[in-house]
Amino acid sequence: MTRYIKTAVILFLICAVCTALCALINEITAPRIAANVESDRITALEDVSAGLTIGEQYDVGDGSINYYIPLSDGNGIAGYIVEMSTSGYGGAMTVIASYATDGSVLEAKMMANSETPGLGKKAEEAWYMEMFKGLGGEQPLPAAKSDLSAEDNAAVSGASITFSGVSSALINGSQFVKGLGGAV
Repeated sequence: MTRYIKTAVILFLICAVCTALCALINEITAPRIAANVESDRITALEDVSAGLTIGEQYDVGDGSINYYIPLSDGNGIAGYIVEMSTSGYGGAMTVIASYATDGSVLEAKMMANSETPGLGKKAEEAWYMEMFKGLGGEQPLPAAKSDLSAEDNAAVSGASITFSGVSSALINGSQFVKGLGGAV
């Protein structure tokens, strides 16, 4: 019986030391990780701003639209940046896009995702989002792969669920921006 107690105490001490070390490492690295995440977010906002001035963030949090930020061109609101949540093959995805006030996509970028490398991860590449640029205003955004040209359809082949997630997020963002119009 004494042997079991001794083993249990040793294991408890090992676990306590490991827990304390993990807590210490987390305390040291958490601020740096948060700073890196914020830096990546600011870089993404600048990437999709289409050269327009970025305004103040307004949180929405309705499940699919996380927040929006007005964009101005010096004469007033020229568009919006919208962060959207959606689902892909690998789970939750975050897409950030800028829109003109008529709902057409100016720029888009895939942010957080767990998509399959070589297939769904293609959505992180700039060429992938090019197929959505300029659409959503007078011309509708593609809702299905069949709405794409043969070349674009072949490019997203093997990642239909990722494409559907990105497309539905951009369509939701376009409709949201159309509802905002030129007012905040």
